[in-house]
Amino acid sequence: MDQQQPEVVIKVVNSGPYQVKGPVKLVDHEGREYEVPQRRSVLLCRCGQSQDKPFCDGAHTRTGFTAEASAERPAT
Repeated sequence: MDQQQPEVVIKVVNSGPYQVKGPVKLVDHEGREYEVPQRRSVLLCRCGQSQDKPFCDGAHTRTGFTAEASAERPAT
């Protein structure tokens, strides 16, 4: 019987971090694994100003980071 893998969803938060939901393994450029808290989601820095990279520490609000991204809708 096939077991379906849990879904991983990465959400781009406007003017904020990447929110990653689901079971993930996060590694650095040398393949070393970060300790990822076992909670419902992990927030990854998108502004580049976090003191806890690659994790978000809320620096985007302190620095005024703004960015909006939307997936394009398929043409009908």
